Amino acid sequence: MRVIICGAGQVGYNIAAYLSREDNDVTVIDILPDLVAKVNETLDANGIVGHASNPDVLSAAGAADVDLMIAVTQSDEVNMVACQVAHSLFNVPKKIARVRDRAYMKPEWSNLFTRAHMPIDVIISPEMEVAHAICERLRVPGTTNVMRLAEGRVHLVGVMCGDNCPVINTPLKQLTSLFPSLSLKVAAIIRGQQAIIPNENEQMYAGDEVYFFTDTDHLQRAMAAFGHQEKEARHVTVLGGGNIGMYLTRILQEQSPQTRIRVIEHNLARAMTLSEQLRGISIMHGDGLEPKTLEDADMANTETMVAVTDDDETNILAALLAKQAGCERVISLVNKVSYTPLIKFLDIDAMVTPRAITVASIMQHVRRGRIKALHSLRDGFAEVIEAEVSDTSSIVNTEIGRIKLPRDVLIGAIVRGDDVLMPQPDLKIRSGDHVIVLATQAQARKVEKLFLVHVDLF
Repeated sequence: MRVIICGAGQVGYNIAAYLSREDNDVTVIDILPDLVAKVNETLDANGIVGHASNPDVLSAAGAADVDLMIAVTQSDEVNMVACQVAHSLFNVPKKIARVRDRAYMKPEWSNLFTRAHMPIDVIISPEMEVAHAICERLRVPGTTNVMRLAEGRVHLVGVMCGDNCPVINTPLKQLTSLFPSLSLKVAAIIRGQQAIIPNENEQMYAGDEVYFFTDTDHLQRAMAAFGHQEKEARHVTVLGGGNIGMYLTRILQEQSPQTRIRVIEHNLARAMTLSEQLRGISIMHGDGLEPKTLEDADMANTETMVAVTDDDETNILAALLAKQAGCERVISLVNKVSYTPLIKFLDIDAMVTPRAITVASIMQHVRRGRIKALHSLRDGFAEVIEAEVSDTSSIVNTEIGRIKLPRDVLIGAIVRGDDVLMPQPDLKIRSGDHVIVLATQAQARKVEKLFLVHVDLF
């Protein structure tokens, strides 16, 4: 398939990396020569310098023959116009655009993105996606990461193993005998800088970050098995009243009306705007790095503080100060990938990376066919693939214990009708099963062969 990606920033670059690895013909457009040079030097893709909305540039990129355009430049307007030009002049079949400004998302303007006006097939709002991701972590306290799979029937959850974790120093093969009625499958272990797809003889140690699949109905029991029985927060403070902070506050207000929410915003004008738009929410004007502000925000009695300013260092330091002031749990928004490993060494309960969330959101709209969804784990260390088993699949009517899985690939769960089944050696895969597989990035292509399908873009 032929794809044009408008924007070679972090999001555009990573999408290009995913698609080019799968032998797609990828062209990336950006106005910055340095970013285009990076694409040409490091990826099996073609980089072009130019404005993504310029018809001549799109023509030179081969827009007349492409199957998909993904517009993720820094400008909402450039993304929208690029999609409009791609549709009107080049008849590009599918167009995905990143749009940040919440004004474009208002219900009263919902007909803007119809085929009769501005024909964009999928709109991705990074701020909204990040807000929802944070809400998932708030709903399942004690987690470092949460993924809802198979339309919410399965969860992939990341947790830190503390010294008092009941299952540390225990071979994974013994978990079934310890918890015979618990639907749980350990999928990955992050130990220091090492990422492990474990076999049944592997053990978990204190300090490990562990990812496991579980039936959603068993989620609380699974968390308890790892020593996490934190209660859902009823007193939340949001540091940063930008788009993410506003979206997060509105979602919490709508979905958890019993939760007390306070927003701390450093900019006075923005704080006044928030006080007008967020009725029933306590808005404070102050600096989250000042002890007096944290004291005035009653941080000692706050269950969770979420730092979502536009500055990584502020988010990290404010989270640490909030913990020092008595806050039970802190979550930080972090854009720089290099900061992610610090979570193990800092007293921060979870970090949220907007780029990884945005890339995963876009990729879910790119893949179709038997591959139902794809999710990125820990900034691309592994991929979680949801696929449907066909009648002609090489694994249909085969017991899991007899399937020759590639190295660093494991089956995490099988959804069969209304049932969620954890993988057992004697469990036979049937046609129509919804299989959830975790694989390292290097092995993800081999997973496709198990289902005898090509990963189509449409």
